[in-house]
Amino acid sequence: MAQREVDLDSSVGYALKQAATALRAEMEAALEPLSLTVTQYSCLELLGQRPGLSAAELARGVFVTRQSMQSVLQGLQERGLLSRSTVPQGRALPTQLTPAGTDLLGRASRAVAAVESRMLQDRSAAEVARLRADLAACVAALEAPQP
Repeated sequence: MAQREVDLDSSVGYALKQAATALRAEMEAALEPLSLTVTQYSCLELLGQRPGLSAAELARGVFVTRQSMQSVLQGLQERGLLSRSTVPQGRALPTQLTPAGTDLLGRASRAVAAVESRMLQDRSAAEVARLRADLAACVAALEAPQP
């Protein structure tokens, strides 16, 4: 039986991986002057929009393991960018940004927005909305139970 080969020139998955890799590289370059990685930035962004998340919730939102998130949180806390409650809510220790974290997040968000703007500069608002909807549909299809 012949093995089916993937045609990289027409593979949507390969194109997505190329786009994700290029985006991440540009984000890393934009965040480097702020001494942030993409994972650290993502953590700050989540906390900026959803204060009080636990480490487990942050790990899920940033797509890393809980163990990796503990290292990220420790580093950000040592830099004075976030604080973690010493009083658990259930089994979780809620986390929130400090004023220094909020300030750095503002600068980082602008840097990342500039990268995304550059990536989409030749697309109309309708095309960007369609791309977003198509990507969301891809995620939903993969997350749906298989028949």
